[in-house]
Amino acid sequence: MKRFPQKRVFITGAGSGFGRALALEFAAKGWRIGVSDIDENRAKETLDLVKQSGGKGIVILCDVTKIEDLEKAAQTLEQSWGGVDVVVNNAGVAGAGYIEKISETQWDWILDLNLKSVIYGCRVFVPMLEKQGGGHIINMASSAGIASLPEMSCYNVTKAAVISLSETLRIELGPKNIGVTVVAPTFFHSNLMEKFQSTDERQKNMANTFFARSGATAKDVAAHALKCMEKDKLYAICQLDGKFIWRMKRLFPEIYFNTIRFFYKNRLFDRIMGN
Repeated sequence: MKRFPQKRVFITGAGSGFGRALALEFAAKGWRIGVSDIDENRAKETLDLVKQSGGKGIVILCDVTKIEDLEKAAQTLEQSWGGVDVVVNNAGVAGAGYIEKISETQWDWILDLNLKSVIYGCRVFVPMLEKQGGGHIINMASSAGIASLPEMSCYNVTKAAVISLSETLRIELGPKNIGVTVVAPTFFHSNLMEKFQSTDERQKNMANTFFARSGATAKDVAAHALKCMEKDKLYAICQLDGKFIWRMKRLFPEIYFNTIRFFYKNRLFDRIMGN
């Protein structure tokens, strides 16, 4: 935290889930939090919790699919605090489906919320961080962008793209003293299923089962992400299953994909999940 003596962070999707959990982790360390969400009531709830945890902050209503909203958020932070040290592009949704059934509307919806919003966040705030002499960006991805599990193409694509974007910016922004961390958790308890879209009810049932069986919490993932940011690490992969998938895919890619294909072909995922 010596890198950021003013302790200013902006978090999208901070009204619930990982965004709220991360806001509370920062608050416990005495940071000022720009609590951003499209839902004003949830944002205010988070701000109240931030204050109870020892932090300070302001609510910034923001639709992350509109770059002008993010530009207004940046202006608000500059006027209120003189800038921001850490930007967290967290807001997102989940979806699934067979590739031939996923509509163009569903593709546009998930690409706008999961990918383009991250691109917009980086585009808007990088000039501010550069002007200040440095800072840090945390992008919320998912292990789905690594695992590439079947019937999740729309979600996988957006999260793989966020990982690739973060890797690129890690190099591109390094000379400008701007760090980048990408968070890639597997399933953990959150509100991600609230707006879940899928082409078949079975996929929704599978996702609900995965979430229900997870032993990880949003606080666990948030605490790990903050530690990775403090250490200026690129990847924040908290859970053991995520680390296993990460290593298997990179060390033994053919074995990994052949194994996943075998499980899928023989409907072993369905049996394991009770579907």
